[in-house]
Amino acid sequence: ALCKDNIYPGLGIFAKGYGKNNEPLRGYALTFCIGLAFILIAELNIIAPIISNFFLASYALINFSVFHASLANSPGWRPSFKYYNMWVSLAGAILCCVVMFVINWWAALVTLLIILALYIYVSYKKPDVNWGSSTQALIYNQALTHCLSLSSVEDHVKNFRPQCLVLAGYPNSRPALLQLVHSFTKNVSLMVCGHVRTVSRRPNFKDLSQDYVRCRRWLIKKRIKAFYTPVFADNLRHGAQLLLQAVGLGRLKPNTLVMGFKNNWSDGNMRDVENYINTIHDAFDLQFGVVILRLLDGLDISHIPGQDELLSSSEKPPKESKDVLISVSPAKDSDSESCPSKTHSNQSSPLIIRATETKCPLSLTDQRLLESSQMFKKKQGKGTIDVWWLFDDGGLTLLIPYLLTIRSKWGDCRIRVFIGGKINRIDHDRRVMATLLNRFRIDFSDINVLGDINVKPKKHNKLSFKELIEPYRLKEDDMEQEAAERLKAQEPWRITDNELELYKAKTNRQIRLNELLKEHSSLAKLIVVSMPLARKGTVSSALYMCWLETLSKDLPPLLLVRGNHQSVLTFYS
Repeated sequence: ALCKDNIYPGLGIFAKGYGKNNEPLRGYALTFCIGLAFILIAELNIIAPIISNFFLASYALINFSVFHASLANSPGWRPSFKYYNMWVSLAGAILCCVVMFVINWWAALVTLLIILALYIYVSYKKPDVNWGSSTQALIYNQALTHCLSLSSVEDHVKNFRPQCLVLAGYPNSRPALLQLVHSFTKNVSLMVCGHVRTVSRRPNFKDLSQDYVRCRRWLIKKRIKAFYTPVFADNLRHGAQLLLQAVGLGRLKPNTLVMGFKNNWSDGNMRDVENYINTIHDAFDLQFGVVILRLLDGLDISHIPGQDELLSSSEKPPKESKDVLISVSPAKDSDSESCPSKTHSNQSSPLIIRATETKCPLSLTDQRLLESSQMFKKKQGKGTIDVWWLFDDGGLTLLIPYLLTIRSKWGDCRIRVFIGGKINRIDHDRRVMATLLNRFRIDFSDINVLGDINVKPKKHNKLSFKELIEPYRLKEDDMEQEAAERLKAQEPWRITDNELELYKAKTNRQIRLNELLKEHSSLAKLIVVSMPLARKGTVSSALYMCWLETLSKDLPPLLLVRGNHQSVLTFYS
């Protein structure tokens, strides 16, 4: 059994069975050689303490295993011995260890060191076998107990953690999104990879369970500490609502929604944009913070052959195979970039497919996309994380950059803070912000007060925005009122003239902010900027999407962050 599970290197060849009963003849030969080696010592007084200590060690481990199984309280542990008692097993294990040292202390030490070394090796290598161990049962028991005890205590601002629900689709489709979120949640807080699978017919739950195994194994392989949760739904918004309401257990529940930016929103169906924007509104309604990541080249690499494959529990690529591993994902539809978790159930999930050794050349766009998808995996080097803290959202916009800088990958980056202000109060505002950051115990390298934040944007940028919104305007002045109302009811994302005039100042602010971002943060490793809000029901989804597009276009990696106005920072430690 030890050889068959391939626990230790070099033993696998002894697992081969022969005959009708699958007898491990090679294993018998190995055991015979070990026994013969001890007999050839030919000195009973030397052999006896060694053999006795190893036998006693075996008895001690068996007794302790029985005690541990009882302690774990697993329903699968059902001892049949009438007079069994777990404390007798523990006493037996202790007595075996005592007798080992009484017989021969140095042999006992050698035995314990050998056993410890073997155990450490197995713990480090983590072999791909499942024995249903009592350790697993005990961990479950402790986790359940701690979850219940957490639920009986109210949350406190000192213990706030950004627990993230990441709408990432298949985990290997958007590695940059997962890697960045993992950078500030690893060993700190909860991370759940949500996957909304839209269905046009009866959902295939068998495929869902198989995909779950593949995705979980991929996360383990990439050492990303996260859970994977798929759901079937009619559209992205409906699936996100299910995840926002149902994911989590007690206090281990997400409080921050993380999404990829909808890069190709202008090329697709505007109803998908409506779902995307309404998903953001739903998150705020449910008291979630929202984080949106935008990369210049996009996030979705599922259409590119050759990226990381998803292995099922039984699929393992042969070690000496020279075939190319290709991850096949559904065809990239019009909203695949923006609705990262949207995948049709009747399309194939990522699998391993054997290809020839000849590799298809990638386009320049795909090469850049593939390169940017790994940008958060490597050490960032010296640079800055620019935080544009424009609104008080509770502090999430400051907390995420701080959590990044305490990681080794981001350790060489310094935080620069940008705030709005007035020209005649720049020094005063800088001192106030410096005092606030010091009291929050957040290290920063510089504070920039933007006295020209309210200056009107450049004319050519205003014209660019006008061209951007032109296809989405209602143009009610060119039609009868009844026809305009009917069109607005059918296509609620349409932008009215009244809406444009009412939010003219806010539109100009987004255009101006983009100009300032390009001026001050074009060389930053990461930009974290407060995300503008749009009043639900009064600002159309097309106008809001145009704001986000205008604010974040042509910039280094950018995080749009907005907390739920719950305080996440405190002066007290």
